[in-house]
Amino acid sequence: MRCVIARFPFDLTKSGVLDSMKGVKPEEITGESVLIGRRAYPVKQVGQVITRQDRRDFTAGEVLRAMTKLGFTCRGLPPAPAPLHTSDPLQHASALLGAPTGPAPHVRTNVS
Repeated sequence: MRCVIARFPFDLTKSGVLDSMKGVKPEEITGESVLIGRRAYPVKQVGQVITRQDRRDFTAGEVLRAMTKLGFTCRGLPPAPAPLHTSDPLQHASALLGAPTGPAPHVRTNVS
């Protein structure tokens, strides 16, 4: 299949990609990834190996489109955790630090 990555045309096949990635150790995944064989690779690593270009020369989207067209399973960015909903910044900070379990031992209370 002919695809354009970083303004250059490439004739890619699924078996060619599998051969290119054979023996390549996957890097840590922090964003989009592609499943090649039984391993998940970062998209930029796959793009660098199959095009032999610097990772700054192409986008992850270009590689994702090509890998999807070839029939590889692609995974997007993991969902971001839901933000804590607090109306008061002090309550938000207290929630991050944890709720107090009682008065501090050095605090004296007035009992009359």
